[in-house]
Amino acid sequence: MKPVRSLARAMLSGIFVVSGFRNFQNPGRLAPTAKPVTDRVTPLLERANPRIPTDTETLIRATAAVQVGAGLLLATGKLTRPAALVLAGTLVPVTIAGHPFWKNDDPAARNNNQTHFLKNLGLFGGLLLAAADTEGKPGLRWRAGHRIGHSRRSVRRAVRTARREARIAVRSASTARRIPG
Repeated sequence: MKPVRSLARAMLSGIFVVSGFRNFQNPGRLAPTAKPVTDRVTPLLERANPRIPTDTETLIRATAAVQVGAGLLLATGKLTRPAALVLAGTLVPVTIAGHPFWKNDDPAARNNNQTHFLKNLGLFGGLLLAAADTEGKPGLRWRAGHRIGHSRRSVRRAVRTARREARIAVRSASTARRIPG
């Protein structure tokens, strides 16, 4: 199954690496489309840290750089689960800004944006699957639950053994008292 996972991750990450690289090189072409979303995010960023640059082109470049980095991590199989979550997180504002089909009056433009919106929704689903994939190894939640269950069974076994040994000791003591010496 490893070759399938590797190929699927490379295929899934390709769009993020390529478009992220293009968007990093030329953020100006996306600025008018992204501006409504960046204008809504800017106050949140300024509250979090006033020194963060909040102009639209810088935010586009930052998103693009994150997409290239996380896409490469996903493609190479390094930190795949966090990389997939980061890519999914960048996909939300990109999709809302880039493909608002609900705002289009022109049926052709609406159809085009709706198709791209649904494509990004599918990518989002693929990224969620990649983020949940443990590669056949048990996840932390399972391991913790398994360890707790193992500990409980060990304690129960120890209690049963202690009871049995106590009963044997009581029988031995009562037998020893009955035997005249």
